[in-house]
Amino acid sequence: MDLKHTALILVGYQNDYFAKDGILRGVVEVPGRVDEVLSNTLTLIKRLASTDITMISTPIVLAPDYRALANPSGILHKIKESGAFALGTPGAEDIAELKPFGNRILYIKGKVGFNAFSDTQLDEVLKSKGIKHVLLAGMVTSLCIDSTGRAAYERGYSVAVLSDCTSGRTAVEQAFYFNNVFPLYGTVMESAEVGEGQPA
Repeated sequence: MDLKHTALILVGYQNDYFAKDGILRGVVEVPGRVDEVLSNTLTLIKRLASTDITMISTPIVLAPDYRALANPSGILHKIKESGAFALGTPGAEDIAELKPFGNRILYIKGKVGFNAFSDTQLDEVLKSKGIKHVLLAGMVTSLCIDSTGRAAYERGYSVAVLSDCTSGRTAVEQAFYFNNVFPLYGTVMESAEVGEGQPA
């Protein structure tokens, strides 16, 4: 994998998922899994910071009236009901652990649903940088990760999903997507495999 033409897309690295008091932290039922995903992701970012890879964060931020979620269901209903990711709230802010990387991580705003390509400039930014390969990390495997992965594939990118940098709501859900869904349109990888064989 040529890192110069690869983008790591970080999905949902915000307080409402990853902070100890995050409103949506509890959607992941596996004890300790959220912290594990964060630790693995930060290790990966630190290792890749000096390479040519493009790193992009795609936070979801919603207007306080949740007009983008007119008829929500499932987890979107929970987001609206709980007040998660509301503009101007601490929960909608990017996690503090990303701040030390400064402008090494690009932030693309506009995401109001599962798919990070919808209503954002993500595709345009990837094309402007000559990106051919997309790596996905973040929350939640069955929702934003899958939706963004499919959208990337449909736009002509090769897609890889990082098993140790993502989490489903349950262990069964995580295993199902990595064993049965992602191989239909992409590759399953662990973060340690990213950049293997690249010059140090």
